[in-house]
Amino acid sequence: MPVRRAVPVVPPSTSSIAPLRRSIAAIAAALALSAASAAWAGKQDDTLRMAYDQAPESVDPYFNNVRIGVIIAANVWDTLLYRDPLTNEYKGQLAESWKQVDDKTLEFKLRKDVTFHNGEHFDADSVVYTLNFVADPKNKATTQQNVQWIDHVEKIDQYTVRIHTKEPFPAAKEYLSTTVAIHPAKYYKEVGPAGMNAKPVGSGPYKVVDYQPGKSITLARNADYFKDSPKPQPKIGKIVIRFIPDRQTQMAEVLSGQEDFIMSVPKDQAEQIAGMPNLQVVSGNTMRIVFMQMNTLPNTPAPQLKDERVRKAIAHAIDRESIIKNIVGGDAKILNTICTPSQVGCTDKGAPVYNYDPAQAKKLLAEAGYPNGFDIDIVAYRERNQTEAIINYLRAVGIRAKLNFLQYAAMRDMIRAGKASLTHQTWGSNLVNDVSASTPVYFAFGSDDINRDPQVKALLDEGDRTIDTTRRDDAYRKALDLIAQHAYAVPLWSLPVYYVASQEVNFKPYPDELVRFWEMSWK
Repeated sequence: MPVRRAVPVVPPSTSSIAPLRRSIAAIAAALALSAASAAWAGKQDDTLRMAYDQAPESVDPYFNNVRIGVIIAANVWDTLLYRDPLTNEYKGQLAESWKQVDDKTLEFKLRKDVTFHNGEHFDADSVVYTLNFVADPKNKATTQQNVQWIDHVEKIDQYTVRIHTKEPFPAAKEYLSTTVAIHPAKYYKEVGPAGMNAKPVGSGPYKVVDYQPGKSITLARNADYFKDSPKPQPKIGKIVIRFIPDRQTQMAEVLSGQEDFIMSVPKDQAEQIAGMPNLQVVSGNTMRIVFMQMNTLPNTPAPQLKDERVRKAIAHAIDRESIIKNIVGGDAKILNTICTPSQVGCTDKGAPVYNYDPAQAKKLLAEAGYPNGFDIDIVAYRERNQTEAIINYLRAVGIRAKLNFLQYAAMRDMIRAGKASLTHQTWGSNLVNDVSASTPVYFAFGSDDINRDPQVKALLDEGDRTIDTTRRDDAYRKALDLIAQHAYAVPLWSLPVYYVASQEVNFKPYPDELVRFWEMSWK
Protein backbone atom coordinates (compact mmCIF):
# COMPACT_ATOMS: atom_id res chain seq x y z
CA MET A 1 0.00 0.00 0.00
CA PRO A 2 1.30 3.52 -0.73
CA VAL A 3 2.78 5.43 2.17
CA ARG A 4 0.87 8.48 3.35
CA ARG A 5 2.86 11.61 3.93
CA ALA A 6 3.27 12.45 7.58
CA VAL A 7 5.39 14.49 9.94
CA PRO A 8 7.70 11.91 11.52
CA VAL A 9 8.00 11.79 15.29
CA VAL A 10 11.71 11.47 16.04
CA PRO A 11 12.77 10.36 19.53
CA PRO A 12 16.19 11.36 20.87
CA SER A 13 17.64 8.04 19.74
CA THR A 14 17.32 9.03 16.07
CA SER A 15 18.77 12.51 16.32
CA SER A 16 21.92 11.32 14.57
CA ILE A 17 20.04 11.08 11.28
CA ALA A 18 18.96 14.73 11.29
CA PRO A 19 21.77 15.77 8.89
CA LEU A 20 20.66 13.04 6.51
CA ARG A 21 17.08 14.31 6.71
CA ARG A 22 18.23 17.84 5.80
CA SER A 23 20.29 16.54 2.86
CA ILE A 24 17.32 14.56 1.55
CA ALA A 25 15.13 17.62 1.82
CA ALA A 26 17.69 19.71 -0.07
CA ILE A 27 18.04 17.16 -2.88
CA ALA A 28 14.28 16.75 -3.08
CA ALA A 29 13.78 20.51 -3.33
CA ALA A 30 16.31 20.80 -6.12
CA LEU A 31 14.82 17.93 -8.05
CA ALA A 32 11.31 19.26 -7.65
CA LEU A 33 12.30 22.29 -9.73
CA SER A 34 13.09 20.10 -12.70
CA ALA A 35 10.58 17.31 -12.10
CA ALA A 36 8.44 18.20 -15.11
CA SER A 37 11.30 17.61 -17.53
CA ALA A 38 13.15 14.87 -15.66
CA ALA A 39 13.71 11.62 -17.57
CA TRP A 40 14.50 8.34 -15.90
CA ALA A 41 17.26 6.59 -17.80
CA GLY A 42 16.08 3.11 -16.85
CA LYS A 43 13.12 3.09 -19.20
CA GLN A 44 15.11 4.66 -22.03
CA ASP A 45 17.67 1.87 -22.18
CA ASP A 46 15.40 -0.87 -20.78
CA THR A 47 17.66 -1.24 -17.73
CA LEU A 48 16.35 -1.28 -14.17
CA ARG A 49 19.00 -0.03 -11.75
CA MET A 50 18.78 -1.12 -8.13
CA ALA A 51 20.98 -0.40 -5.09
CA TYR A 52 21.28 -2.58 -1.99
CA ASP A 53 23.30 -2.09 1.19
CA GLN A 54 24.60 -5.66 1.65
CA ALA A 55 26.70 -7.67 -0.80
CA PRO A 56 26.19 -11.44 -1.00
CA GLU A 57 29.21 -13.45 0.11
CA SER A 58 28.37 -15.85 -2.73
CA VAL A 59 25.84 -15.82 -5.55
CA ASP A 60 25.49 -19.60 -5.25
CA PRO A 61 22.19 -19.72 -3.29
CA TYR A 62 23.46 -22.49 -1.02
CA PHE A 63 26.40 -20.40 0.15
CA ASN A 64 24.56 -17.17 0.90
CA ASN A 65 21.81 -16.06 3.26
CA VAL A 66 21.78 -12.30 2.73
CA ARG A 67 18.45 -11.09 1.35
CA ILE A 68 19.86 -9.70 -1.90
CA GLY A 69 21.36 -13.13 -2.57
CA VAL A 70 17.91 -14.69 -2.06
CA ILE A 71 16.45 -12.18 -4.52
CA ILE A 72 19.14 -12.91 -7.11
CA ALA A 73 18.68 -16.65 -6.66
CA ALA A 74 14.92 -16.54 -7.26
CA ASN A 75 15.42 -14.65 -10.51
CA VAL A 76 18.39 -16.65 -11.83
CA TRP A 77 17.51 -20.19 -10.67
CA ASP A 78 14.40 -22.36 -10.61
CA THR A 79 13.14 -24.89 -8.08
CA LEU A 80 11.23 -28.14 -8.55
CA LEU A 81 8.02 -26.57 -7.28
CA TYR A 82 6.67 -23.03 -7.10
CA ARG A 83 4.43 -21.63 -4.38
CA ASP A 84 2.01 -18.97 -5.52
CA PRO A 85 2.67 -16.01 -3.16
CA LEU A 86 -1.02 -15.04 -3.09
CA THR A 87 -2.83 -18.39 -2.90
CA ASN A 88 0.01 -20.50 -1.37
CA GLU A 89 -0.84 -23.18 -3.96
CA TYR A 90 2.05 -25.41 -5.05
CA LYS A 91 2.62 -25.61 -8.79
CA GLY A 92 5.11 -27.49 -10.93
CA GLN A 93 8.17 -25.50 -11.98
CA LEU A 94 11.06 -27.76 -12.99
CA ALA A 95 8.80 -30.67 -12.08
CA GLU A 96 5.68 -31.44 -14.11
CA SER A 97 4.09 -33.52 -11.36
CA TRP A 98 4.87 -35.09 -8.01
CA LYS A 99 3.54 -37.62 -5.54
CA GLN A 100 4.19 -38.71 -1.97
CA VAL A 101 5.35 -42.32 -2.23
CA ASP A 102 5.56 -42.82 1.54
CA ASP A 103 6.25 -40.74 4.68
CA LYS A 104 9.89 -40.27 3.68
CA THR A 105 9.81 -40.34 -0.13
CA LEU A 106 8.69 -37.81 -2.75
CA GLU A 107 8.75 -38.63 -6.46
CA PHE A 108 8.97 -35.98 -9.20
CA LYS A 109 8.38 -36.18 -12.94
CA LEU A 110 10.58 -33.51 -14.54
CA ARG A 111 10.09 -31.15 -17.46
CA LYS A 112 11.84 -32.07 -20.69
CA ASP A 113 12.03 -28.60 -22.25
CA VAL A 114 14.34 -26.74 -19.84
CA THR A 115 17.82 -25.52 -20.74
CA PHE A 116 20.30 -23.85 -18.42
CA HIS A 117 21.84 -20.50 -19.33
CA ASN A 118 25.04 -22.21 -20.53
CA GLY A 119 23.13 -24.50 -22.89
CA GLU A 120 23.27 -27.60 -20.66
CA HIS A 121 20.06 -29.62 -20.72
CA PHE A 122 18.07 -30.06 -17.51
CA ASP A 123 17.22 -33.60 -16.40
CA ALA A 124 17.38 -35.93 -13.41
CA ASP A 125 21.16 -35.65 -13.17
CA SER A 126 20.82 -31.95 -12.37
CA VAL A 127 18.51 -32.65 -9.43
CA VAL A 128 20.44 -35.65 -8.13
CA TYR A 129 23.87 -34.03 -8.22
CA THR A 130 22.80 -30.65 -6.84
CA LEU A 131 20.81 -31.96 -3.89
CA ASN A 132 23.16 -34.80 -2.94
CA PHE A 133 26.07 -32.34 -3.01
CA VAL A 134 24.55 -29.55 -0.92
CA ALA A 135 22.85 -31.94 1.55
CA ASP A 136 26.23 -33.49 2.40
CA PRO A 137 27.49 -31.65 5.52
CA LYS A 138 31.11 -32.02 4.41
CA ASN A 139 30.40 -29.54 1.58
CA LYS A 140 29.51 -26.92 4.21
CA ALA A 141 26.55 -25.21 2.60
CA THR A 142 25.90 -21.92 4.41
CA THR A 143 22.16 -22.58 4.30
CA GLN A 144 22.52 -26.13 5.59
CA GLN A 145 19.17 -25.86 7.39
CA ASN A 146 17.43 -25.71 4.01
CA VAL A 147 18.68 -29.14 2.92
CA GLN A 148 19.67 -31.01 6.10
CA TRP A 149 16.38 -32.94 5.99
CA ILE A 150 17.41 -34.66 2.73
CA ASP A 151 18.93 -38.11 3.13
CA HIS A 152 19.64 -38.74 -0.55
CA VAL A 153 18.20 -38.23 -4.03
CA GLU A 154 17.74 -41.13 -6.42
CA LYS A 155 17.52 -41.13 -10.22
CA ILE A 156 14.73 -43.41 -11.48
CA ASP A 157 15.12 -42.49 -15.15
CA GLN A 158 16.19 -39.44 -17.16
CA TYR A 159 13.14 -37.43 -16.09
CA THR A 160 12.13 -39.03 -12.78
CA VAL A 161 13.74 -38.57 -9.36
CA ARG A 162 12.93 -39.58 -5.81
CA ILE A 163 13.90 -37.48 -2.80
CA HIS A 164 14.34 -39.53 0.36
CA THR A 165 14.19 -37.67 3.67
CA LYS A 166 15.97 -38.68 6.88
CA GLU A 167 12.73 -38.53 8.82
CA PRO A 168 9.16 -37.65 7.86
CA PHE A 169 9.41 -33.97 6.96
CA PRO A 170 6.01 -32.30 6.40
CA ALA A 171 7.58 -29.02 5.21
CA ALA A 172 9.46 -30.64 2.29
CA LYS A 173 7.30 -29.13 -0.48
CA GLU A 174 7.65 -25.69 1.09
CA TYR A 175 11.45 -25.85 0.87
CA LEU A 176 11.39 -27.38 -2.61
CA SER A 177 9.25 -24.48 -3.83
CA THR A 178 11.32 -21.64 -2.36
CA THR A 179 14.98 -22.15 -1.45
CA VAL A 180 16.16 -25.42 -2.99
CA ALA A 181 17.51 -24.28 -6.36
CA ILE A 182 18.71 -26.69 -9.03
CA HIS A 183 22.13 -26.32 -10.72
CA PRO A 184 23.37 -27.80 -14.01
CA ALA A 185 25.09 -31.06 -12.99
CA LYS A 186 28.00 -31.10 -15.44
CA TYR A 187 28.90 -27.46 -14.81
CA TYR A 188 28.55 -27.69 -11.01
CA LYS A 189 30.71 -30.84 -10.90
CA GLU A 190 33.38 -29.00 -12.88
CA VAL A 191 33.46 -25.63 -11.09
CA GLY A 192 31.95 -26.25 -7.62
CA PRO A 193 30.53 -23.49 -5.39
CA ALA A 194 33.47 -21.14 -6.02
CA GLY A 195 33.03 -21.41 -9.78
CA MET A 196 29.28 -21.07 -9.51
CA ASN A 197 29.83 -17.85 -7.59
CA ALA A 198 32.36 -16.54 -10.14
CA LYS A 199 30.20 -17.38 -13.18
CA PRO A 200 26.65 -18.20 -12.04
CA VAL A 201 24.52 -20.45 -14.26
CA GLY A 202 20.84 -21.15 -13.60
CA SER A 203 17.70 -21.84 -15.61
CA GLY A 204 15.59 -18.89 -14.43
CA PRO A 205 13.98 -15.93 -16.19
CA TYR A 206 17.17 -13.86 -15.84
CA LYS A 207 20.79 -14.84 -16.44
CA VAL A 208 23.94 -13.30 -15.00
CA VAL A 209 25.96 -11.47 -17.65
CA ASP A 210 28.40 -9.63 -15.37
CA TYR A 211 29.38 -10.02 -11.75
CA GLN A 212 31.84 -7.87 -9.83
CA PRO A 213 31.95 -9.33 -6.29
CA GLY A 214 31.24 -6.71 -3.67
CA LYS A 215 30.39 -4.11 -6.33
CA SER A 216 27.62 -5.10 -8.72
CA ILE A 217 25.80 -7.84 -10.61
CA THR A 218 24.05 -7.49 -13.98
CA LEU A 219 21.17 -9.71 -15.07
CA ALA A 220 19.79 -9.99 -18.60
CA ARG A 221 16.42 -11.34 -19.72
CA ASN A 222 16.55 -15.02 -20.61
CA ALA A 223 14.96 -15.09 -24.06
CA ASP A 224 14.86 -18.90 -23.96
CA TYR A 225 13.05 -19.22 -20.64
CA PHE A 226 10.60 -22.12 -20.81
CA LYS A 227 7.06 -21.01 -21.60
CA ASP A 228 5.14 -23.17 -19.11
CA SER A 229 6.89 -21.80 -16.03
CA PRO A 230 4.60 -20.35 -13.33
CA LYS A 231 6.99 -17.40 -13.39
CA PRO A 232 5.86 -15.11 -16.24
CA GLN A 233 8.22 -14.32 -19.09
CA PRO A 234 10.35 -11.32 -18.00
CA LYS A 235 9.60 -7.95 -19.56
CA ILE A 236 12.52 -5.71 -18.52
CA GLY A 237 15.64 -6.38 -20.55
CA LYS A 238 18.38 -5.81 -18.00
CA ILE A 239 18.76 -5.47 -14.23
CA VAL A 240 21.84 -3.83 -12.69
CA ILE A 241 22.22 -4.25 -8.92
CA ARG A 242 24.90 -2.20 -7.20
CA PHE A 243 26.03 -2.94 -3.66
CA ILE A 244 26.15 0.42 -1.88
CA PRO A 245 26.56 0.11 1.92
CA ASP A 246 25.84 3.77 2.63
CA ARG A 247 22.09 4.45 2.80
CA GLN A 248 22.59 8.18 2.28
CA THR A 249 24.34 7.51 -1.02
CA GLN A 250 21.56 5.16 -2.09
CA MET A 251 18.94 7.77 -1.34
CA ALA A 252 20.84 10.52 -3.16
CA GLU A 253 21.14 8.35 -6.25
CA VAL A 254 17.49 7.36 -6.39
CA LEU A 255 16.51 10.99 -5.88
CA SER A 256 18.76 12.08 -8.73
CA GLY A 257 17.54 9.31 -11.05
CA GLN A 258 20.75 7.28 -11.12
CA GLU A 259 18.94 4.38 -9.45
CA ASP A 260 15.41 3.22 -10.21
CA PHE A 261 14.77 1.07 -7.17
CA ILE A 262 15.87 0.75 -3.52
CA MET A 263 14.38 -1.09 -0.57
CA SER A 264 14.50 -1.11 3.24
CA VAL A 265 14.33 2.68 3.30
CA PRO A 266 13.97 4.11 6.85
CA LYS A 267 10.45 5.23 7.70
CA ASP A 268 11.16 8.93 8.13
CA GLN A 269 13.05 9.16 4.82
CA ALA A 270 10.28 7.34 2.95
CA GLU A 271 7.69 9.73 4.36
CA GLN A 272 9.71 12.78 3.31
CA ILE A 273 9.92 11.82 -0.34
CA ALA A 274 6.48 10.22 -0.70
CA GLY A 275 5.11 13.28 -2.50
CA MET A 276 7.83 13.59 -5.13
CA PRO A 277 6.32 13.37 -8.63
CA ASN A 278 9.06 11.17 -10.08
CA LEU A 279 9.06 8.61 -7.29
CA GLN A 280 6.67 6.12 -5.75
CA VAL A 281 6.94 4.91 -2.17
CA VAL A 282 5.37 1.56 -1.36
CA SER A 283 5.39 -0.29 1.94
CA GLY A 284 4.18 -3.59 3.27
CA ASN A 285 4.68 -5.90 6.21
CA THR A 286 6.89 -8.92 5.61
CA MET A 287 7.77 -12.36 6.95
CA ARG A 288 11.00 -10.91 8.36
CA ILE A 289 11.26 -10.87 12.13
CA VAL A 290 13.52 -8.67 14.27
CA PHE A 291 14.96 -10.06 17.49
CA MET A 292 17.93 -10.05 19.84
CA GLN A 293 20.04 -13.10 20.62
CA MET A 294 21.78 -13.46 23.98
CA ASN A 295 24.80 -15.76 24.25
CA THR A 296 24.39 -18.01 27.31
CA LEU A 297 27.03 -20.61 26.40
CA PRO A 298 29.85 -21.39 28.88
CA ASN A 299 32.36 -19.29 26.89
CA THR A 300 30.08 -16.29 26.39
CA PRO A 301 31.98 -12.97 26.33
CA ALA A 302 29.26 -11.60 28.66
CA PRO A 303 28.82 -13.93 31.67
CA GLN A 304 26.02 -11.65 32.89
CA LEU A 305 23.78 -13.17 30.21
CA LYS A 306 23.89 -16.57 31.90
CA ASP A 307 21.60 -15.13 34.58
CA GLU A 308 17.95 -15.39 33.50
CA ARG A 309 17.12 -12.26 35.48
CA VAL A 310 19.55 -10.22 33.36
CA ARG A 311 18.01 -11.53 30.15
CA LYS A 312 14.53 -10.67 31.38
CA ALA A 313 15.75 -7.21 32.40
CA ILE A 314 16.96 -6.63 28.83
CA ALA A 315 13.53 -7.66 27.51
CA HIS A 316 11.72 -5.32 29.93
CA ALA A 317 14.06 -2.40 29.15
CA ILE A 318 12.98 -1.95 25.50
CA ASP A 319 9.90 0.07 24.60
CA ARG A 320 8.87 -1.85 21.50
CA GLU A 321 5.66 0.11 20.92
CA SER A 322 7.52 3.42 20.86
CA ILE A 323 10.20 2.15 18.48
CA ILE A 324 7.54 0.77 16.12
CA LYS A 325 5.61 4.03 16.18
CA ASN A 326 8.55 6.38 15.73
CA ILE A 327 11.16 4.42 13.81
CA VAL A 328 9.95 1.13 12.29
CA GLY A 329 6.56 2.28 11.01
CA GLY A 330 4.42 0.55 8.42
CA ASP A 331 2.38 -2.43 9.52
CA ALA A 332 4.97 -3.70 12.01
CA LYS A 333 3.58 -5.90 14.78
CA ILE A 334 5.06 -6.71 18.18
CA LEU A 335 6.33 -10.28 18.44
CA ASN A 336 6.34 -12.38 21.60
CA THR A 337 7.93 -15.53 20.17
CA ILE A 338 10.79 -16.17 17.73
CA CYS A 339 8.92 -17.01 14.54
CA THR A 340 6.97 -15.33 11.75
CA PRO A 341 3.25 -15.18 12.67
CA SER A 342 2.13 -16.38 9.23
CA GLN A 343 4.30 -19.51 9.39
CA VAL A 344 2.73 -22.91 9.90
CA GLY A 345 3.38 -23.82 13.55
CA CYS A 346 4.06 -20.30 14.82
CA THR A 347 2.15 -19.20 17.90
CA ASP A 348 2.55 -16.98 20.96
CA LYS A 349 -0.31 -18.63 22.86
CA GLY A 350 0.70 -19.08 26.50
CA ALA A 351 4.17 -17.55 26.09
CA PRO A 352 5.16 -14.94 28.71
CA VAL A 353 5.16 -11.34 27.53
CA TYR A 354 7.86 -8.87 28.60
CA ASN A 355 6.22 -5.47 28.42
CA TYR A 356 8.20 -2.25 28.68
CA ASP A 357 8.93 -1.79 32.38
CA PRO A 358 12.26 -0.02 33.14
CA ALA A 359 11.62 -0.16 36.89
CA GLN A 360 11.24 -3.94 36.72
CA ALA A 361 14.38 -4.13 34.56
CA LYS A 362 16.40 -2.24 37.18
CA LYS A 363 14.96 -4.41 39.95
CA LEU A 364 15.95 -7.61 38.13
CA LEU A 365 19.46 -6.29 37.48
CA ALA A 366 19.89 -5.45 41.16
CA GLU A 367 18.66 -8.92 42.17
CA ALA A 368 21.19 -10.44 39.78
CA GLY A 369 23.99 -8.45 41.43
CA TYR A 370 24.27 -5.59 38.94
CA PRO A 371 22.63 -2.59 40.65
CA ASN A 372 24.89 -0.25 38.67
CA GLY A 373 24.45 -2.14 35.42
CA PHE A 374 27.35 -3.36 33.27
CA ASP A 375 29.14 -2.85 29.96
CA ILE A 376 28.38 -5.07 26.97
CA ASP A 377 28.88 -5.15 23.19
CA ILE A 378 25.94 -5.42 20.80
CA VAL A 379 26.45 -6.62 17.23
CA ALA A 380 24.15 -5.61 14.37
CA TYR A 381 24.16 -5.46 10.58
CA ARG A 382 21.11 -3.49 9.37
CA GLU A 383 18.44 -1.07 10.61
CA ARG A 384 21.10 0.84 12.52
CA ASN A 385 18.61 3.46 13.71
CA GLN A 386 16.63 0.69 15.41
CA THR A 387 19.78 -0.65 17.07
CA GLU A 388 20.67 2.82 18.32
CA ALA A 389 17.20 3.22 19.84
CA ILE A 390 17.57 -0.17 21.59
CA ILE A 391 20.97 0.89 22.94
CA ASN A 392 19.46 4.07 24.39
CA TYR A 393 16.76 2.09 26.20
CA LEU A 394 19.35 -0.35 27.58
CA ARG A 395 21.54 2.50 28.82
CA ALA A 396 18.54 4.02 30.58
CA VAL A 397 18.44 1.01 32.93
CA GLY A 398 22.23 0.84 33.35
CA ILE A 399 23.23 -1.60 30.59
CA ARG A 400 25.94 0.30 28.72
CA ALA A 401 25.84 -1.32 25.27
CA LYS A 402 28.48 -0.48 22.67
CA LEU A 403 27.59 -0.99 19.00
CA ASN A 404 29.66 -3.11 16.63
CA PHE A 405 28.02 -2.63 13.19
CA LEU A 406 29.11 -5.13 10.52
CA GLN A 407 28.20 -6.72 7.20
CA TYR A 408 25.94 -9.73 7.71
CA ALA A 409 28.53 -12.43 6.95
CA ALA A 410 31.00 -10.92 9.42
CA MET A 411 28.32 -10.70 12.11
CA ARG A 412 27.18 -14.29 11.47
CA ASP A 413 30.73 -15.62 11.66
CA MET A 414 31.32 -13.72 14.90
CA ILE A 415 28.18 -15.26 16.43
CA ARG A 416 29.11 -18.76 15.27
CA ALA A 417 32.59 -18.37 16.74
CA GLY A 418 31.07 -17.55 20.14
CA LYS A 419 32.54 -14.05 20.11
CA ALA A 420 29.24 -12.11 20.15
CA SER A 421 27.39 -11.40 23.39
CA LEU A 422 24.25 -9.54 22.44
CA THR A 423 22.98 -9.24 18.87
CA HIS A 424 20.29 -7.28 17.08
CA GLN A 425 19.38 -9.02 13.86
CA THR A 426 16.63 -10.10 11.51
CA TRP A 427 15.58 -13.32 9.82
CA GLY A 428 13.42 -13.71 6.72
CA SER A 429 13.26 -17.54 6.73
CA ASN A 430 14.55 -17.72 3.14
CA LEU A 431 10.95 -17.38 1.89
CA VAL A 432 9.84 -20.56 3.70
CA ASN A 433 6.45 -20.10 5.37
CA ASP A 434 6.94 -22.81 7.98
CA VAL A 435 8.29 -22.55 11.53
CA SER A 436 10.98 -25.13 10.71
CA ALA A 437 12.71 -22.34 8.76
CA SER A 438 12.88 -19.90 11.67
CA THR A 439 12.98 -21.10 15.28
CA PRO A 440 15.11 -24.25 14.77
CA VAL A 441 17.77 -22.22 12.96
CA TYR A 442 18.58 -20.52 16.26
CA PHE A 443 17.53 -23.11 18.86
CA ALA A 444 18.09 -26.65 17.49
CA PHE A 445 21.85 -26.92 18.10
CA GLY A 446 22.83 -25.62 14.68
CA SER A 447 25.77 -23.29 14.15
CA ASP A 448 23.62 -20.24 15.03
CA ASP A 449 22.37 -21.64 18.35
CA ILE A 450 24.06 -19.78 21.22
CA ASN A 451 21.82 -21.17 23.99
CA ARG A 452 21.66 -24.93 23.32
CA ASP A 453 18.82 -26.02 25.54
CA PRO A 454 18.34 -29.79 24.95
CA GLN A 455 14.66 -29.69 25.94
CA VAL A 456 13.97 -26.96 23.36
CA LYS A 457 15.89 -28.89 20.71
CA ALA A 458 13.94 -32.10 21.36
CA LEU A 459 10.62 -30.28 20.97
CA LEU A 460 11.73 -28.54 17.76
CA ASP A 461 12.98 -31.84 16.32
CA GLU A 462 9.60 -33.38 17.12
CA GLY A 463 7.82 -30.53 15.37
CA ASP A 464 10.04 -30.79 12.30
CA ARG A 465 9.43 -34.53 11.90
CA THR A 466 5.81 -35.03 12.95
CA ILE A 467 3.25 -35.48 10.20
CA ASP A 468 0.22 -35.08 12.48
CA THR A 469 -0.55 -31.34 12.41
CA THR A 470 -2.00 -31.19 15.94
CA ARG A 471 1.03 -32.89 17.50
CA ARG A 472 3.33 -30.79 15.35
CA ASP A 473 1.74 -27.51 16.44
CA ASP A 474 1.83 -28.62 20.09
CA ALA A 475 5.55 -29.43 19.93
CA TYR A 476 6.39 -26.05 18.41
CA ARG A 477 4.16 -24.26 20.93
CA LYS A 478 5.95 -25.90 23.85
CA ALA A 479 9.37 -25.06 22.38
CA LEU A 480 8.44 -21.43 21.78
CA ASP A 481 7.02 -21.19 25.31
CA LEU A 482 10.26 -22.54 26.84
CA ILE A 483 12.39 -20.09 24.84
CA ALA A 484 10.21 -17.23 26.09
CA GLN A 485 10.14 -18.49 29.69
CA HIS A 486 13.93 -18.56 29.87
CA ALA A 487 14.27 -15.32 27.85
CA TYR A 488 16.96 -16.85 25.63
CA ALA A 489 16.17 -14.17 23.06
CA VAL A 490 14.14 -10.97 22.80
CA PRO A 491 11.47 -11.08 20.05
CA LEU A 492 10.90 -7.52 18.89
CA TRP A 493 8.69 -6.89 15.84
CA SER A 494 7.90 -7.89 12.30
CA LEU A 495 9.78 -5.73 9.83
CA PRO A 496 7.87 -3.82 7.16
CA VAL A 497 9.80 -2.75 4.10
CA TYR A 498 9.61 0.66 2.45
CA TYR A 499 10.46 0.56 -1.26
CA VAL A 500 11.29 3.67 -3.29
CA ALA A 501 11.10 3.36 -7.06
CA SER A 502 10.84 5.43 -10.19
CA GLN A 503 7.25 6.22 -11.15
CA GLU A 504 8.03 4.53 -14.47
CA VAL A 505 8.24 1.09 -12.80
CA ASN A 506 5.33 -1.29 -12.25
CA PHE A 507 6.12 -3.04 -8.99
CA LYS A 508 4.21 -5.07 -6.41
CA PRO A 509 5.54 -5.90 -2.92
CA TYR A 510 4.93 -9.28 -1.31
CA PRO A 511 5.11 -10.41 2.33
CA ASP A 512 8.03 -12.72 1.53
CA GLU A 513 10.17 -9.64 0.72
CA LEU A 514 11.15 -11.13 -2.63
CA VAL A 515 11.66 -8.73 -5.53
CA ARG A 516 10.24 -10.55 -8.53
CA PHE A 517 11.99 -8.86 -11.43
CA TRP A 518 10.17 -11.20 -13.80
CA GLU A 519 6.87 -9.49 -12.87
CA MET A 520 8.16 -5.93 -13.17
CA SER A 521 7.66 -3.75 -16.24
CA TRP A 522 7.85 -0.18 -17.47
CA LYS A 523 4.72 1.96 -17.44
